[in-house]
Amino acid sequence: MTDLSKIKGYLFDLDGVLYVDNAPIDGAIETVALLKKRKIACRFLTNTSTKSTTTLYQKLKQMGFAIEQDEIISTPYATVLYLRQKPQARCYLLLAEDAKRDFREFPQTEDKPNFIVIGDIGDVWRYSLLNQVFQYMMAGAELIALHKNKFWQTANGLQLDIGAFITGLEYATGKSAIIVGKPSPTFFELAFKDLHLPREQIAVIGDDVEADVGGGQACGLMGILVQTGKFRTEQVVKSTVKPDLIINSIKSLGTMLESL
Repeated sequence: MTDLSKIKGYLFDLDGVLYVDNAPIDGAIETVALLKKRKIACRFLTNTSTKSTTTLYQKLKQMGFAIEQDEIISTPYATVLYLRQKPQARCYLLLAEDAKRDFREFPQTEDKPNFIVIGDIGDVWRYSLLNQVFQYMMAGAELIALHKNKFWQTANGLQLDIGAFITGLEYATGKSAIIVGKPSPTFFELAFKDLHLPREQIAVIGDDVEADVGGGQACGLMGILVQTGKFRTEQVVKSTVKPDLIINSIKSLGTMLESL
């Protein structure tokens, strides 16, 4: 059995692990509180690209989670860190309005941008928009995708995510996008370095066997899969990723920790 006693830090996915839409998953608030009480470090990772870090923090606090804003590592935040290394960045942003708040320090333009940043924009997607991005890329702009997820879980079931659009643009242009979010190693490294712990003492917990568990394991972290959120048995069976541990939900983690 996987030994959780050696784990001193946890990286939690948000949507599907701690909550679905605006409802906390049973036992999630209590499990996070237990970890805090035991002085076990936590960071909260998300490929959610529609919300600024401030908004995510406020949402979690309103649901009752005892966390700090600097414990949240979002894909917009990680993208900002990347763009700060590019002093001449001129951006074309395909992001939700709230997420754009994190990018105020960068010039935004529709005239020959050198970086295109794509996140979740819902029903705004249309052929003319995809074709505009295609034209920018063919003119030399780099495509940054906040993530490349296939789908995501809502109260109404699974919904198509931006991965299909990113893959299509890569195919059409022959160019690879820079993927900032999970399962990008850069994203996980940003998170575990913030914990100041050895890799073998960190576990990542998620509902996506590829992006969460596989991404974490590729960086030398323990990968724990929960059977909530977007979890689907058939996806796990088809995947080459083998979780170190599969649990019913985050509540199960709390129960296991209480027995240690």
